[in-house]
Amino acid sequence: MSEESSWLQLVCQTTKKHHQAIEDAMESAGSLSITWQDAKDTPVLEPLPGEQLLWDDMIITALFYEDTDLNALSDTLDRNKSAWDIQDFHIETLEDQDWERVWMKDFHPIRFGEKLWIYPSNYEIPKDNPDDHTYIHLDPGLAFGTGTHPTTALCLEWLDQNPLKGLSVVDYGCGSGILAVAAIKLGASHINATDIDPQALIATKDNMLRNKLEVKSISCYLPEACPKYEHDLVLANILCGPLIELFPVISSLTRSGGTLVLSGLLEEQQSDLIKTYSAAFSDFDVKTLDGWIRISATKL
Repeated sequence: MSEESSWLQLVCQTTKKHHQAIEDAMESAGSLSITWQDAKDTPVLEPLPGEQLLWDDMIITALFYEDTDLNALSDTLDRNKSAWDIQDFHIETLEDQDWERVWMKDFHPIRFGEKLWIYPSNYEIPKDNPDDHTYIHLDPGLAFGTGTHPTTALCLEWLDQNPLKGLSVVDYGCGSGILAVAAIKLGASHINATDIDPQALIATKDNMLRNKLEVKSISCYLPEACPKYEHDLVLANILCGPLIELFPVISSLTRSGGTLVLSGLLEEQQSDLIKTYSAAFSDFDVKTLDGWIRISATKL
């Protein structure tokens, strides 16, 4: 094949129950890659490391060399259309492109609050921007948040609107490290970032270096190794179930008079979460965005 070539792409909509049979058929036909996509806007939230969660209705896409004969695969899918719950499948040609640029083209700088900006790496930070604005370089990714989800946006907005100078902070469930990086950029003295997924710790360290922060400014730990002393501020952008389970841990990491910021919550989960955390926190403040909420509170 020449360096500049076309590709064949087979797109098949089906259900989770039959994805393996379809993928086996694609692999037998010589697929170079297979990807999954949600067919009905049903989010999969926070899988555990190594856990494979799939949507009930999904789109499976397989990529092939342009000279691959897909007649046998097409016949197999057509013959099993009913048995494998195939709603639709088709083959299309993809022209070769600079795929990194294609992937990045829909991502643009985003402002949170008044002065905090996230810039993808394909954008230069303008030299004439106001000096009192804060800029973070961070690329979109599949595994970890980059600020585009409402829960992350709510946390970034809180960080922008509250004084952080000199504070010690925990980022519990750090993911990409976006909150940790933002907190340091906004004046926090040190961050202990923790996550159950080792890949999240790698991502956090990478983004710390990408933003030219001091290596010692963010320390990364698996939860069992995270320092147990009390901090001025604890951030936890995870899900309601884990937040309730982690109440004793999160409470113990927050000093008396310190601040807690929780997100990853749906509006209907607000009362359960506040009921649990009222045992150690007061002055609850709730902010809503697109059906998700952020709760901040003060440690008793």
